[in-house]
Amino acid sequence: MYGRKVKLRFLFILLILTTLILTVFLILKSLEENVVYFQSPSEIKEISELDKKKIRVGGMVKKSSIFITSNEVKFIITDFKNEINVTYSGAIPNLFEEGKGVVAEGFLKDRNFFSATKILAKHDENYMPPEVKEALGNK
Repeated sequence: MYGRKVKLRFLFILLILTTLILTVFLILKSLEENVVYFQSPSEIKEISELDKKKIRVGGMVKKSSIFITSNEVKFIITDFKNEINVTYSGAIPNLFEEGKGVVAEGFLKDRNFFSATKILAKHDENYMPPEVKEALGNK
């Protein structure tokens, strides 16, 4: 019915498509484990069961909530509906301050307590580094 060339082309195309589908599947599967989206304190309160996976918590640093000791920083992240207590050991970013946006990456101890391994301070589109602001102010 079909010649040998047609059958070989069909098998070749089928092999390429199968390889392509398998490659895309493996890439997406590996990214699934590494991609971490941030959740708000309200979303964390609604979690039915706590697992030991790394997550990110995002929100605003509550006013008058930052407590710094020699080896640890404690603060509260809020989304103005719910709050979560965060502890972090390490260097904090320069943009980290009360009333500003922050994303903390780490592990949930319970629904009210979060142990951060990394702090990412967020800024708005109007942010200007202090050095640039000083240079513009001197002109």
